[in-house]
Amino acid sequence: MGIDLAGEFKPLNIALLTVSDSRGPEQDTSGQFLADNLLEAGHHLASRRILPDDVYLIRALIANWIADPSVHAVLITGGTGFSERDSTPEAVGPLLDKAIDGFGEEFRRLSAAEIASSTIQSRAFGGLSNHTVIFCLPGSTGACRTGWNGILRNQLDSRHSPCNFAGLVLRKPDKPLHRVNEQIATRATI
Repeated sequence: MGIDLAGEFKPLNIALLTVSDSRGPEQDTSGQFLADNLLEAGHHLASRRILPDDVYLIRALIANWIADPSVHAVLITGGTGFSERDSTPEAVGPLLDKAIDGFGEEFRRLSAAEIASSTIQSRAFGGLSNHTVIFCLPGSTGACRTGWNGILRNQLDSRHSPCNFAGLVLRKPDKPLHRVNEQIATRATI
């Protein structure tokens, strides 16, 4: 169990979103931590964006990424707390085909060692949409470190056993994006 170093590593194309009303590229330490670590692990950074905490902007971007057959995974940092502006779960939830309940449960279990009972305020979650895994983490760099080191690094590694998400998302149907856009446009006119 764990990483089989003799196995073949298959890099994933991972899109990264930071949800923040106050951070720009220079202040985005959480997004930078995730970008640096996914690249260090051997994956590809497919796209990286920063958006304000707006349900419709977030939903539109994530919908485009999950429709893109070249994107295997989406990592989101920010917007998972309880303030009025925190809306990542509300933005992403309707897009999911299946929830990955264990991600949020394991994230909160791991973070309890660092922040004690405050972990109950985390709405970190994961899900699957159109053969794309989506993981939503809190906006702090410490939370991103906990999520990456404790869960994501292994679950996005094709060599991790007994199971991982890489094998699932690498089976994503090869459907050119322009065909997806044509299908959406056709449905919109019907």
